[in-house]
Amino acid sequence: VQLQASGGGLVQAGESLRLSCQNSRRTFSNNGVAWFRQAPGKEREFVAGISWRGGETTAADSVKGRFTISRDNAKNTVYLQMNNLKPEDTAVYYCAVALSSYAPTESRLYRYWGQGTQVTVSS
Repeated sequence: VQLQASGGGLVQAGESLRLSCQNSRRTFSNNGVAWFRQAPGKEREFVAGISWRGGETTAADSVKGRFTISRDNAKNTVYLQMNNLKPEDTAVYYCAVALSSYAPTESRLYRYWGQGTQVTVSS
């Protein structure tokens, strides 16, 4: 499994970004996938997750109503649409493939991790 995260960048507060996570070597259509983020000096935290069929999604309270996770199993890609970005969303965002078919919030339950993409939101 090789996860490639992309789509990060520098934006102003209120703007949008869409992150992509592609698995270039193997399908993860049977596994849950999630996005985590880590800001400087802080622990990695769960952002949003999606089950393998895409029917179940979860999101952290801090991003509910602003971020949407989706997946296209035919393309082995998971997306994170981020709207109305805030400075506190600034972090490195990582995608991860779960050990199971759902996407738990605990990072220890994820087997594969992408390299991360930086998101910076200016005020």
